[in-house]
Amino acid sequence: MPEFRNESNLKFTDISSESRRQYRFRGGETIVIDNPLQLNVSNSGGHRLFDAQGVSHYIPPGWIHLCWTVKEGSPNFVK
Repeated sequence: MPEFRNESNLKFTDISSESRRQYRFRGGETIVIDNPLQLNVSNSGGHRLFDAQGVSHYIPPGWIHLCWTVKEGSPNFVK
């Protein structure tokens, strides 16, 4: 697992129970994040995510659908 280092004032939530997260936009485009670990949702609706590969992602507001799959035995909702 990569080390998550947050040197911002942003609060992140542990979403490591998810195995996959998919965002869908109005034009039909999709973004898939495998093994997301940490999530921050900004006041504007943007999502900042950190995944198990050590990649940081920013999903801008405006997406119309979000779905996720959890790891076996994990809760479907954590927040």
